Amino acid sequence: MALLEIRWHGRGGQGAKTAALLFADAAIETGKYIQAFPEYGPERMGAPVFAFNRVSDEPILQHCGIKNPNIVVVLDPTLMETIGVTEGLPADGTILVNTQKTTDEIKKQLKLTTQKIYVVDASKISKEILGRELPNTPMLGALIKVSKLLEFEPMLKSVRKRLEKKFPGRPDVVEGNIKAIKRAYEEVQE
Repeated sequence: MALLEIRWHGRGGQGAKTAALLFADAAIETGKYIQAFPEYGPERMGAPVFAFNRVSDEPILQHCGIKNPNIVVVLDPTLMETIGVTEGLPADGTILVNTQKTTDEIKKQLKLTTQKIYVVDASKISKEILGRELPNTPMLGALIKVSKLLEFEPMLKSVRKRLEKKFPGRPDVVEGNIKAIKRAYEEVQE
């Protein structure tokens, strides 16, 4: 695999950084080279944030920001009204949006022509399963499906391990996130 770059758009508190790190951990376990890093300043809860991943089968020698991502993941659809979420996305790029809208509606809203568009209602999934709007883990599941970068079951095993460390003694949180990942993986639409 050639170098592939991913840009995550979210708001502070939605877990864009966490999702990028979970993706990175899973990629490392499959033998891939990976980078995961956030970009934010003095933002607070609710302010726009970015997170990034680079993934490759070869060592990654770049250590700069990502300007032309192959894949853009949008955790908060309201950001599409205020931020250029498609900036730098190439003609053959992919965008994955957490939304209730259809791919045709997103295509029209973002004025996309040749890019692949995927949608999943990660907010609904997280509310129904986790009891609150936290779209990061469902979007991770959708990303695995649309990107085909990692095998699903090994990724799920890696994420489970990381969540068990992050939430010791909270099997409800771990299982809820795993269930949300699985559901988004199944429900994402092109």
